[in-house]
Amino acid sequence: MSDAETLRIYDDKAADYAAQNQDYLSQDPRLHSFIAACPSGGRVLDLGCGPGTSAEVMAAAGLQTDAMDASAEMVALAKALDGVTAWQATFEAIAGENIYDGVWANFSLLHAARVSFPGHLAAIKHSLKPGGVFYIALKLGKGEARDALGRLYTYYEEDNLKDLLMTAGFSVVDCTFGKSKGLDGSMARWISVACHG
Repeated sequence: MSDAETLRIYDDKAADYAAQNQDYLSQDPRLHSFIAACPSGGRVLDLGCGPGTSAEVMAAAGLQTDAMDASAEMVALAKALDGVTAWQATFEAIAGENIYDGVWANFSLLHAARVSFPGHLAAIKHSLKPGGVFYIALKLGKGEARDALGRLYTYYEEDNLKDLLMTAGFSVVDCTFGKSKGLDGSMARWISVACHG
């Protein structure tokens, strides 16, 4: 993510975001399914980790947990958590081969530009060990738009997202759909896809 306005908003709202998502994310059944799909003691990446709420749950479950986010304020919160190794970086910094047993991208890659998205998926696939797990959640819709706070989103529909995942070499295992209220107060439809690398 390189949109300056989106990053500014996340820096300004880091504490609010952490408070709003703490209870939900720590009890998220999708997160617990991701953890269960990873080998005991495996290495995982929380991509676009925000304040590190999900990463903290992963670490508490015994996973070696890396976390990265482009927002300095979000990374500062994540760094303070036990067992979480966090650093500031954009999606373009995804690198390495056969590093991770799992990559968790929960409502983060929706801030990536559409033109960059296939490259990010390819880099994630490359970073996963063979058979590694990848969870991605995005808001459903078409086009790009800013929300009421000014954050820039890129939207995808189910078929388009699945096609992009399969083109990148992922096998889709499961899809979950929902609707929830975001930081801007509006309700949004979303999709979460579990894949194997």
